[in-house]
Amino acid sequence: MADAGAGETRARTLALLALFAGATCIGTSALWVKVSEAGPVSTAFWRVFLALPFLWVWMHASRPRDNANVQGNPRGLLVAAGFFFAGDLAVWHWSIVLTSVANAVLLANLAPIFVTLAAWVFWRRKPTAMFLTGLVAALAGVMLMVGGDFSHGSGRALLGDALGVVTAMFYAAYQLTVKKLRGSIGTAHIMAVSSTVTALILLPLALLSGEQFLPATHSGWAKLLGLALVSHVAGQSLIAYALAHLPATLSSVGLLLQPVMAGLFAWVLLGEVLSAVAIAGAVLVLIGIRVASQAERP
Repeated sequence: MADAGAGETRARTLALLALFAGATCIGTSALWVKVSEAGPVSTAFWRVFLALPFLWVWMHASRPRDNANVQGNPRGLLVAAGFFFAGDLAVWHWSIVLTSVANAVLLANLAPIFVTLAAWVFWRRKPTAMFLTGLVAALAGVMLMVGGDFSHGSGRALLGDALGVVTAMFYAAYQLTVKKLRGSIGTAHIMAVSSTVTALILLPLALLSGEQFLPATHSGWAKLLGLALVSHVAGQSLIAYALAHLPATLSSVGLLLQPVMAGLFAWVLLGEVLSAVAIAGAVLVLIGIRVASQAERP
């Protein structure tokens, strides 16, 4: 029994490390999108399309192990995951273009609210007071980080803010779908197939949008490749792995590390200096994650 408990603890710790590493990788996403030479939906398409060869190689390399654990027919859920992620990327990339990076990242990370509500409504899983305390602390920290950046009076920016909220809804649905899938198939299978569905949905949307589809320079292609490898292959795969071993509500709160890392990257790479209030907010986010983690321990 002691060995089993130690094994569960190690698996949980590994999953948390994967979650935080994935959140760090995805924390770079807004920076790549902001400097992309392609349009927002086109950037979303290339982000996924350029990642597909790596994901399919990974899937085939792990197929014998994954096939041993396949249960039922997960095709519908795989298509749903691809659809939700396509909506998440397309809407969020437009949000980044229309409003500030800070607002887009903040609002997209309101997904924990929708995840917790879905878990409560559909699975009758009422959140504990301790978890809600951690959630409120984390969200308050994010608000402190970007509270001074909300736009007022600009229809373009307000539309971007609204799209940020819609992004959070899509991302919450994606998280819950992947969580369900990981009970039957492996991470590599989920990432390869759902990403293919995402690319198939985004391609016609990008072509019909009339926006810039191809980057104009080699540097533009390098930025898209960086977005694909860092944010999608590494970031989303690490998160998909973590979702298999952590409660959905805890995973969604842990992903609030994304805006913290986005703020740090913007400070280091773009020279956007963090204020004392923003730093305090980042610390509060980390405290909230820790409290929520303790609340969700079995």
